[in-house]
Amino acid sequence: MVHTHFVWSHGGNQVFLCGDFTGWMKYQQMVTVEGSSTTFMTICDLPPGLHKFKFLVDGIWRVDELQPIANDEYGVNNFIVVEQPVVIPETLFVDDGLPVMDIDGFDERNLHADGASTSGSVPNEPVVEVTDDDIGITRNRLFKHLSSYKAYELIPDSSKVFALDDNMTVEEAFLVMHEERLAVAPLWDAANLQISGMLTSSDFIMILIELHRNRAMASNNVHQLSTISAWKEGKLQLQRRPLIQVHPDDSLNDVTVRILQNHISAAPVLYVQQGSSCPQLLHVACLSGLLEHIRRHFEHRIAYLPLLQHSVGDLRVGTWIKEIAGSRELKTFHPNYLLSDAYRLLIDEHISSVPIVDDKGTLINVFCRSDVISLAKNNAYIRVQLDQTTISQALQLVDTNARARYGICTRSDSLYSVISLLSDPGMRRVVVVEAGTRYVLGLITLRDVFNLIFRDFS
Repeated sequence: MVHTHFVWSHGGNQVFLCGDFTGWMKYQQMVTVEGSSTTFMTICDLPPGLHKFKFLVDGIWRVDELQPIANDEYGVNNFIVVEQPVVIPETLFVDDGLPVMDIDGFDERNLHADGASTSGSVPNEPVVEVTDDDIGITRNRLFKHLSSYKAYELIPDSSKVFALDDNMTVEEAFLVMHEERLAVAPLWDAANLQISGMLTSSDFIMILIELHRNRAMASNNVHQLSTISAWKEGKLQLQRRPLIQVHPDDSLNDVTVRILQNHISAAPVLYVQQGSSCPQLLHVACLSGLLEHIRRHFEHRIAYLPLLQHSVGDLRVGTWIKEIAGSRELKTFHPNYLLSDAYRLLIDEHISSVPIVDDKGTLINVFCRSDVISLAKNNAYIRVQLDQTTISQALQLVDTNARARYGICTRSDSLYSVISLLSDPGMRRVVVVEAGTRYVLGLITLRDVFNLIFRDFS
């Protein structure tokens, strides 16, 4: 059987899939794709061969004019030809180490926490073992490729780059990052004419926790809480380290290793002209930009990087439920999980995101660190009671139609297909689900992919 994706991209309220593989009697409900209100998707297990199908959209039978159409004695239907997947020869399996869930760095501790749940049992699938050659060849070729390209090649032809004055209030900075949809932003120190640091969604989570601890302060004007520079200075008293930055002539390999080694999500690309002491902020280098570079250069020659052809299930990239991975256990939340507990778990365990599931383990949504920026809308974060607000209520403030926040795949999907999803600037994680049910099996983040490929170099 082959995992086969079906997509209807022409809108509707309720969309069902029906075909010869269901006996034309059973209807399989399709679900909207995250980030779109008009695109519906489902996954079916089909035998190789030609299959005909139709869509039932709001009670009306429809065919998709953009997909192959068969017009014969059975009527007008869409059709798909499912091909037998190529089986990679089995050889020695190489342990790629523990999967990583984080965005700011990984933690070897167990990810169990009171109140958070884990997924249940799933049927076993055969594992195609990964060869030493596939791993070594891919890593060495990517290392050589990225070493031959410079950081300035990440800079788009036309784009905006933002830096926040570190004397801005928390309220002002929060609002700018929300309006510009920034998860991280460089801070400009006007007194010393330099980029002094980076403001991240983790900072805002820490600020919310501080506000929660002192509601009297939150009830007054939030301007009185702190400027960004004061907040950062207080944070540096606990942990001080120099700004991690990138020069335009640094190789992309150096940029990648620098981000991974320092457990950060992005680094500013700075250039200082000869005879000047004032740096120019050219770009903010991040893992999604590096991944997009890899996808763009190798999309027509995937065989050159054999590791990319393996399924994510065989590679065990990311974090999986215990029944599949057997080492680190994927964390899941239920919709009524409290915001205070969720934020503490994300910060304490260095996790970037956690799938939200129902009682059957079916995917509902994903709760992410960067979602905290949405609480800037109408200054909602000032009024939110962390110990009384559920993550489901908090996510109602997130504009899910503005940009896809996560992708979905099955464990038989290739690493390259996941890389293609993660190349979207706003999509930093992909949830692995069971075909046809959306039962959550695993989670793959940007950093998981890079840790798999660059483990020996980082």
